[in-house]
Amino acid sequence: MLTRTLTAIAASTVLLTACATHEVDVHGEGEGLVGEGAAVRARLETPSVGTAGQDAADDPAIWASSVPVRIGGVSTRGFVAGTDKKAGLYIYGLDGAVLQFLPEGLLNNVDLTGGLSVDGRPQVVLGASDRTPGKTGVALYLFDPAGEAGVRPWGAITSDVVEPYGFCFARRGAEVHAILVGHEGEVRQFVLAVDAAGRPNAREVRRFGIGTISEGCAADEATDALYIAEENVGVWRYRLDPSAGAGRILVQPTAPGVLVADAEGLTIIEDGAARYLIGSSQGDSAFPVWRIDGPAPVYSGRFVVETGVVDRVTGTDGLDALGGPVGDAFPEGLVVVQDDVNDAGTQNFKLIDWRDIRSALGL
Repeated sequence: MLTRTLTAIAASTVLLTACATHEVDVHGEGEGLVGEGAAVRARLETPSVGTAGQDAADDPAIWASSVPVRIGGVSTRGFVAGTDKKAGLYIYGLDGAVLQFLPEGLLNNVDLTGGLSVDGRPQVVLGASDRTPGKTGVALYLFDPAGEAGVRPWGAITSDVVEPYGFCFARRGAEVHAILVGHEGEVRQFVLAVDAAGRPNAREVRRFGIGTISEGCAADEATDALYIAEENVGVWRYRLDPSAGAGRILVQPTAPGVLVADAEGLTIIEDGAARYLIGSSQGDSAFPVWRIDGPAPVYSGRFVVETGVVDRVTGTDGLDALGGPVGDAFPEGLVVVQDDVNDAGTQNFKLIDWRDIRSALGL
């Protein structure tokens, strides 16, 4: 890709209505439990999302540039896109400040990629799973690094998925793939292109079922891997190649001290020759990490985000990571996580220096 304190966990299954009509969350969000893990601290945070008192902030995506670009009249060397799943899409600067808000409706997971040109210019493409009635599918947006228009709507991928939930982009050679995960575990994989009029053109190339409620996904072209989190089961690895069908390997089942249901967001960060998969163990507010550049994923430990200059992170839904320079503040990489219980107000996003995570885990 161009590239979230705690009391006891309820023993019974809790029916959540904040996220989805039929969502069954084993432990509940924001219960206050923080499990064991190497301690790190966030460097920055965003303001609270606009929807107050509800489960609203959900998922981020990071973009960085080696040269300044302009968004909302502000010069920046990158941005973080973050969803308010009750209202729309925020664009934050690398200092956490709001640069732009698009009131686009019920957007859940967001991701971004390069690889497409529109009107003869390379564009950053953003996609978000869209649960807005009458618009269900994937909402698409463009950002022109050479322009000053900011992030703007581009179009949509329509889908028969009843409740779009998870979403991620993938690259397969010159192709850009868009992968939509439905609430009940339906997966739709599309090849995204640009038509002669400069509009998005999506062709479905695979569909399969995961089994039960699923959300987070992340793709690794180098190993032909597509990772998907089945919330109450664990993390699966599928092949990214559409011809592989529904074949899969269980990378990590839910287990105490490693991955506690709900298994939520997934992201991949490249750090030199190494690549790591980071997950959200929402049930105990921790983040397991696997090294994935070898023949099989290898568990590398997990971290928790404790109180520092900003409050600690609990109950994370979505997260994203980007290796390499991300502005001046994050010279070797940035990890952004949703915070379910934000001490300063409504849910928001926390920004963590990858160096702190790497050091804490001894990677």
